[in-house]
Amino acid sequence: MKVQILPALEDNYMYLIIDEATKEAAIVDPVSPEYVVRVVQENDVKLTHVLTTHHHWDHAGGNAKLLASFPDLPVYGGDDRVQAISRKITHNDTFNIGNLSVKCLATPCHTKGHICYYVTGGEDTPAVFTGDTLFAGGCGRFFEGTAQQMYKALIEVLGSLPEDTKVYCGHEYTVNNLKFGLHVEPENEAIKNKLSWADGQLISNLPTIPSTIKDEKLTNPFMRVHEPSVMKHAQQTDPIQTMSYLRREKDNFNPSRSK
Repeated sequence: MKVQILPALEDNYMYLIIDEATKEAAIVDPVSPEYVVRVVQENDVKLTHVLTTHHHWDHAGGNAKLLASFPDLPVYGGDDRVQAISRKITHNDTFNIGNLSVKCLATPCHTKGHICYYVTGGEDTPAVFTGDTLFAGGCGRFFEGTAQQMYKALIEVLGSLPEDTKVYCGHEYTVNNLKFGLHVEPENEAIKNKLSWADGQLISNLPTIPSTIKDEKLTNPFMRVHEPSVMKHAQQTDPIQTMSYLRREKDNFNPSRSK
C-alpha cells in the first residue's frame, strides 16, 4: 500500500491510495480534481474508486468534475447528500482496491452520514482515512450529532483499531489542536513533544500527518476523556459529559490567548 498525501484548498488533504501490486488506486475526498488527474497520470495507476468521507463541499465538491475525466468511476459515501454518489455504504461494508481491503466505519456526528475508511493489505501497516471525525490532536465539530455519537466514533470504533494504524485526516489542524490539548493537560509531555515537532513540520512546509491511533490516545484530549487529568479539567466524572465540555470549550478556544 502506498498513500500519497495531496494538499488542497487552504488546509484540506486528499489522499491517493495505491495498491502497488495491481496498480489500482482510490482517491479520498478529491476536492481538487485537476490535481488528482495529474497525480494519477504521474503514478501511472488505474483509478477505480472515489472514497468520500462526508458531504461537505470541501470534501465532496470535486466528485462530479472528476467524473468528467473518469466517467465510470464509482463514488462511495454514506450520505445521499454526497455529490455524484453511486455507491451508498453503511457500517462494516467492505470492498477491495486491487489486493487492498477496505472496511467502512460509520462515524456519525460531524455529519449524519460520515464514513471513515479502514484499509489493510498483507504485511502493510493498516491505515484509516478519518475525514472530519478524527484529526491529529482533535475531532470535528458536532454539526449533526451529539457527544455520545462522537464518543462512540472515537473511543469505541476508531479507538478499537490496532494502535499502529496510520491516521490520515481531512485537515491540517494539528498545531492548534495540540495547543488546545496542552491547555487541557499542561503537564502532558507527549503533547509538548508532538507540538514542538508539528511546529517544525509546518515551518518546513511539511504535513503533520499521518498520526497513529496510539499517538492519538496519548495526545488527543477527545480520545482521552477517560483520563483523570482530562476529566478534572472538564470538572466532570462522566466521559461523555467530558467529551461535550471539551467540544464546547474548543469551539471558543483562541490559541493566541492560551497559556
